Amino acid sequence: MQGLFFESDTGARYVLRFIVLLIGLWTAWRTGRAVAEGWKELPLVFVYVLLLGVMMRFLHFALFQGPFLAAGYYVLDVVLLLIFAIAGFRQRRTSQMVENYYWLYERAGTFSWKKKN
Repeated sequence: MQGLFFESDTGARYVLRFIVLLIGLWTAWRTGRAVAEGWKELPLVFVYVLLLGVMMRFLHFALFQGPFLAAGYYVLDVVLLLIFAIAGFRQRRTSQMVENYYWLYERAGTFSWKKKN
């Protein structure tokens, strides 16, 4: 446990980075689903993902001594988080529309619905 955060122990650092990445992507997915669950609109997901991107940059800074105020890394984090957040939003919104308005809509895929004939 002593060498967990040292540069020479790269195996543990990669595992930790992977865990932080999974936590961030899972949080983005759950954020998108939560916005859809409250019947809010998609632009609110963008606001939450911008804040989530700051949180991810802080985790990389605090745990791995990465740059905190790096625009390129922040944009990369936000884009990855946004992909998962929008996917979570669309998946949940599709379920809502198909389940709540079953006489009007049917599922056309995981992320879309269509009108019934």
